[in-house]
Amino acid sequence: MKFFHLSDLHIGLKLLNKDLKDDQLYIFNQITETAKREQPQAILIAGDIYDKAIPSAEAVETFDTFVTELVNAVPQCTVMIISGNHDSAQRVNCFRKVLSKQNVYMIGMPPQSENEYIQKVTLQDEYGNVNFYLLPFVKPSMVRLILGTDKDGNNYSYNDTIHKLIERENIDFSERNVLVSHQFYLPIGKTADEIERMDSEIRTVGNIDEVKSDVLNVFDYAALGHIHKPMTVGNEAYRYCGTPLACSVSEANQQKGIVVVNIKDKNQKSEIDTIPLKPKREIKVIKGLLEDILKRTCDDYVSVVITDKTDINFIDMHERLHIAFPNLLQISRENTRKTEYNRSAPAHKKLNPFELCCSFLNDMSEEEQALLKDVINTVKGVN
Repeated sequence: MKFFHLSDLHIGLKLLNKDLKDDQLYIFNQITETAKREQPQAILIAGDIYDKAIPSAEAVETFDTFVTELVNAVPQCTVMIISGNHDSAQRVNCFRKVLSKQNVYMIGMPPQSENEYIQKVTLQDEYGNVNFYLLPFVKPSMVRLILGTDKDGNNYSYNDTIHKLIERENIDFSERNVLVSHQFYLPIGKTADEIERMDSEIRTVGNIDEVKSDVLNVFDYAALGHIHKPMTVGNEAYRYCGTPLACSVSEANQQKGIVVVNIKDKNQKSEIDTIPLKPKREIKVIKGLLEDILKRTCDDYVSVVITDKTDINFIDMHERLHIAFPNLLQISRENTRKTEYNRSAPAHKKLNPFELCCSFLNDMSEEEQALLKDVINTVKGVN
């Protein structure tokens, strides 16, 4: 069985105030044409459909156009979509039962009661059943009524929550099982600080949302969303596909693509490949002397770093760069001047929001610190 693995569409995203609608439509058209050519039996979109929980009418229209064209290009295909941390789970969950009758599964909410389980979609091929478990982004508070609390009456951690949710499932290990999930899965033996994250990703204070990847071991493939850079999670069959379009300057020069999985017999290794996607405009970081930079004129999204040591007329520089690069994102200058001091000054650590609040409030208990982290992470998620 062949299926596509996509995630993190972030429809409605603006790149430093540049509207990416045309760029996203261009990429979505490539995906549709590729689906028409490859004829996958399923297409998985692992969360973050939109860039904001309350998307604009234009963003909703863009998503509607994309899904409609996908279904028209591959009428026999089953489309499975889950919500991510950028999405409104309740909004994605609308018309869930109606859409499933059209082979489009949009799952916004995790199980809400003790008799509910992770949405499972079963497809068949010549080798038998393939079970797709569709688990949208989960905060511990969302499933408190099902899982209960720890011995102190607090919500379980993200790690314990995901483990307990999957342990509830009656998984048939004689069949092939695929998880579609949008969480921060941490490879065994790695720390959160070792995972390269993109500027466009929402990150929690203290990395409280990390989930140990051993929970994935019961699946034959894990189609993951949330991390914007393509990467595996300790196993070739457990992977983040990354965004189909660069969402920040930190993603410059990343090769984006569609992960194509051909899952075979239970005892055979799945074939996994990536079909490259070519953006309408690339994101580039161009560094050098001003006169040399101006010779590299292009229509791409460009971040300019000027290394000239001499003073430059700001207004003239700004105008010339905008003429050379119609889609200029930002201009910065590299500080090449060396300054010597007679005595050393103490180094100042850049504080994150949590550390800054702690330095102001002082003498906080562990319970108060946990509450503060939750508040900061909630605010970051809303923004």
